[in-house]
Amino acid sequence: MTTPVEIDFEGIDLDQIATFEGRIAVLADPGGTLDRSARRVNRTMRGALERLVTAAEFAKAKPGDARVLACPVGMTAEAVDVIALPRKCSAEEARRAGVALAKARGGAALLVLAGNHPRAAELALGLALRDYEFSDHKTDTKAEEARRVRIMASRPEMMAERAAPRLALAEGVFFTRDLINEPANVLTTTEFAKRLKDMTEIGLKVEVLDEPALAKLGMGALLSVGEGSDSLSKVVVMEWAGGDKGAAPLALIGKGVVFDTGGISLKPAAGMEDMTMDMGGAGVVAGAMRALARRGAKANVVGIVGLVENMPSGRATRPGDVVRSMKGDTIEVVNTDAEGRLVLADVMWYAQERFKPAAMVDLATLTGACVVALGHENAAVFSNDDALCTRFLKAAQAEGEGAWRMPLGQGYADQLKSRIADVKNTGGRPAGAATAAEFLHRFVREQTPWLHIDIAGVASVKSETPFAPQGATGWGVMALNRLVDDMSSEG
Repeated sequence: MTTPVEIDFEGIDLDQIATFEGRIAVLADPGGTLDRSARRVNRTMRGALERLVTAAEFAKAKPGDARVLACPVGMTAEAVDVIALPRKCSAEEARRAGVALAKARGGAALLVLAGNHPRAAELALGLALRDYEFSDHKTDTKAEEARRVRIMASRPEMMAERAAPRLALAEGVFFTRDLINEPANVLTTTEFAKRLKDMTEIGLKVEVLDEPALAKLGMGALLSVGEGSDSLSKVVVMEWAGGDKGAAPLALIGKGVVFDTGGISLKPAAGMEDMTMDMGGAGVVAGAMRALARRGAKANVVGIVGLVENMPSGRATRPGDVVRSMKGDTIEVVNTDAEGRLVLADVMWYAQERFKPAAMVDLATLTGACVVALGHENAAVFSNDDALCTRFLKAAQAEGEGAWRMPLGQGYADQLKSRIADVKNTGGRPAGAATAAEFLHRFVREQTPWLHIDIAGVASVKSETPFAPQGATGWGVMALNRLVDDMSSEG
């Protein structure tokens, strides 16, 4: 997998500044005084740094903005990046400063003169998140040595301790991005399950359920989706037991359609190559579980993902077929391209039957209607529990991950009534995201607090986001990570 840039925290050594090869970053407070490291840079550059930070233009700089002093006099470095970052800045502003450094440095080695800045750990997270490139299938890659970042700090051990859980979080985000970016001929259901099984090495308990096991459990809805594919359907269960023994876990459920042709209800050819990202929900769950394990979260969490491929063939489920879910409800499949909800229905019911979770969150690239409604700025959030929903929305906002609550209601459920079965798998075009959520609501036990998060518009995008280049964003890993902490701290 793509690993975050290696960031080393070390003590301040002023004598290394003049001879460092690469780029040097200085954190400057507009209108403030230069710290000890910055004063050495300024003296070496014959006052150029002080002239920049005292100029009227720099006083207008927003926190996180960067100015570049190229070919600095008296220094070996190729450039000095001057970052406007007051000591009393927000976590988001510090992360954006890290993003600016990641974008400016390209492939060069980087030395950050952080001094005793209180937000250095957040800067390191922003730098790590933006310093990402999916290059597994490229023949020319950056040299590993150039990927290293050194941060000089007055108290390096303390800063390294603060940064550690944040860098573990970045690793989880990268894991999600890699999974979503991976082409479908590589990330088959079997390969996906293997990558999750490999996380036993970091302390997760991982179990893979194959098709015979799923059939025995009665997961007819999930199995119907993969009938037309040669790639065998699977369910993967990941458990992290870091909380009180016996305490009910939070259940994270992910849709993992490794490729979605639409099945017999075939999608148009234009844009179908993007359907490698239709396993985005499972990718987010996997990344969140990795982050929780890497940082040793004090919580009990189970992540369960349904891995299938939706292909047309002589074996494929047809429009008009009726399948039976694990719950026992019969489902008229009127559109085989509304397949993700069939996967989630069985996995959600299984999670509740086996683990009796304290709450359940499902994530899926579920509907184009969600993208029409909210674009690529926000995920759509549906919930049967106001307290859980509010807690998640606050977590998402705190992490800079856009999310917006959408309605449930009997009117949407009525659109799913079937003449020949208990329910149809789609209610047509009107309110498509809400009817999909109501379909899933049918498979939530009355006593289970539940969130459904439609990430169709935010999982993978065509232009860069504040913390990611074009492609997979890793949206949701940080919000879920914070939600887990918030729920654990409140008991």
